[in-house]
Amino acid sequence: MRFFLTILTSLILSTATAQELPSIQTDRPDQTECPFIVPKRYFQAEIGFAYERTDKQSSSYLLPSCLFKYGISDKTELRLITELESKKYSSKKNTGLNPVTIGFKTNIVKEKGIIPTISFIGHLTLPHVASCENKSEFYAPAFRFTMQHTLTSKISFAYNLGAEWDGLSPEPTFIYTVTSGFSLSDKVGCFIEFYGFAPQRSAADHRFDGGFTFLINNNIQFDIAGGAGLSSNAADYFLGTGISFRLK
Repeated sequence: MRFFLTILTSLILSTATAQELPSIQTDRPDQTECPFIVPKRYFQAEIGFAYERTDKQSSSYLLPSCLFKYGISDKTELRLITELESKKYSSKKNTGLNPVTIGFKTNIVKEKGIIPTISFIGHLTLPHVASCENKSEFYAPAFRFTMQHTLTSKISFAYNLGAEWDGLSPEPTFIYTVTSGFSLSDKVGCFIEFYGFAPQRSAADHRFDGGFTFLINNNIQFDIAGGAGLSSNAADYFLGTGISFRLK
């Protein structure tokens, strides 16, 4: 309880200095990671709750998923990802912590003309830092190049390319995302997105989604999103909401 009171007090105090920095930039609620870095010596948390129905017998909840970031320089941030997931298949149910992921994001290129802002994200999932039922066998690396163009003062275009491993087999899964973001007002934004996962030896999983973001002040943002599968092996549909905040 004391921890949450401390966070609440810090958020209230941050409002006074919220205008000193550009608005918070987050990697949620879409699947496209943004290329922007958390300011130096700032802590940022992106917390989300999601429901996904794979088919009539399978579904899962993220309760929650958390991405924690800390800016160590003007070009690099450290990252920590935790997910508490509840999975249901037919009459079976399992709730536990998925393997924890650590990593970093570093900026490579600033936007100039037709050259987008480009950053690199590297992650490593730790197989044994998890609930007993959810532990994996191997360390699982992942990487992405994330790119974004500013088309107008109200429209951006972003995309990711990368690959990840699941910690169970040597087969990589390639990742792509393409999204457009729109500023509806100074406080409200929206996006539409197509993305997919393409295992080396299996059929690709293609999906689309969309959603809205609501800026409370420059350091606090709420979001809501939802989407559906486009391929036969994708989830039927998924819904999510979350909050992101930034502290010094």
